[in-house]
Amino acid sequence: MTSVRTALVIGGGIAGPVTAMALGRAGIEATVHEAYPSAAEGSGVTLTMAPNGLAALRWVDAERAVEEVGLPMRRTVVTDGRGGRIGAFPHVAVEPVTLGLWRDDLARVLRERAEAQGVRIVYDKRLVDAEQRADGVFARFADGSTASADVLIGADGIRSRVRTLIDPQAPGPQVLPLLNLGGAARYAVPDADPEAMYFVFGSRAFFGYWVQPDGRTAWFANVPDHRPTSYAEASQIPRSQWLHRLREVFADDVPARQVLAHTEPDDLVAIGSIESMPSVPRWHDGRMALVGDAVHAPSPSSGQGASLAVESAVQLARCLRDHPDVPAAFDAYERLRRGRVEKVLRRGRQTTSTKTVGPVAKRMMRLMMPLALRTFLDPERMLGPEQRYRIDWDAPVATELAAGRS
Repeated sequence: MTSVRTALVIGGGIAGPVTAMALGRAGIEATVHEAYPSAAEGSGVTLTMAPNGLAALRWVDAERAVEEVGLPMRRTVVTDGRGGRIGAFPHVAVEPVTLGLWRDDLARVLRERAEAQGVRIVYDKRLVDAEQRADGVFARFADGSTASADVLIGADGIRSRVRTLIDPQAPGPQVLPLLNLGGAARYAVPDADPEAMYFVFGSRAFFGYWVQPDGRTAWFANVPDHRPTSYAEASQIPRSQWLHRLREVFADDVPARQVLAHTEPDDLVAIGSIESMPSVPRWHDGRMALVGDAVHAPSPSSGQGASLAVESAVQLARCLRDHPDVPAAFDAYERLRRGRVEKVLRRGRQTTSTKTVGPVAKRMMRLMMPLALRTFLDPERMLGPEQRYRIDWDAPVATELAAGRS
């Protein structure tokens, strides 16, 4: 049985509330400290929650709440910028199905579920430093306040402060040569399948979308750009300017041209360059550990960022539940997770690279896609092991480690 009774969770996005709920189920009282002054800050745009992530949410009693704000996505349709179909494929035949979500809806629902379960979430608490002591961790925040607990969990995103406290030499995120923008158009793409995600390899950039029941189209765009642009920098550029640029980039592509014509500046978010994490050498130190994007942020192209974060939150709680020694618990957690998440990181980088292919490669893709979908791009073969992964909360962690499952 664990000797841990209290935890500080740094970060109130997606991984933080789930970590706190999972710790609560393990008998550990967790308080979430969020750097932003309110719940609405830094929300982002669209994402997907894969079946494995939804299954993990079941263990913290949040699956149903998330399903209520998501749309089931049962297939993907790939087209070119002229509207020609390149290919289509069903998603992995597993329940629950992949959901399309707005990130702010997902974060809001997870915070609400956490608070309903008694988790305390405090805002405007940007971590500055943390000192490890024999009996716990003492944290200092930018507003001058302090807090202490038995352990500290860094769920503070891709620019994690906790990661640098654990290892000052830890790598930062890798910038990929694509800008990531998204939004909602007050327009429904005609004849769109309501349970399909659409991927469009346009003449100059990549465009993705799905149509919502409210008549809007949720969309995202990945535009090649080798100049690194942070979220802060992207936010300083007027949204109308971003929209003007996108309308130029997709001027010859359908349905991107029409979708962007019906998008208002206030409905657009510019996230900046796509980023992912390389392999992080140290996941934990003493009484501090990392979870979610702080330690394994894949490219958004993987479709697994939120799902992996949820899985890791639940697995971390199981390990603390089963090990009275904190370093041993964190070591078990890393052993359970590292192999699995790094496979997804590699796949995400490979998928992102396809979004920058030139016109010749696109023509080849159109010719080869039907054959590829029957062979090496078969969804079950590619994604089945990822999406069929299930956590057994009740099983002893030692049994899972002995079986070598990841």
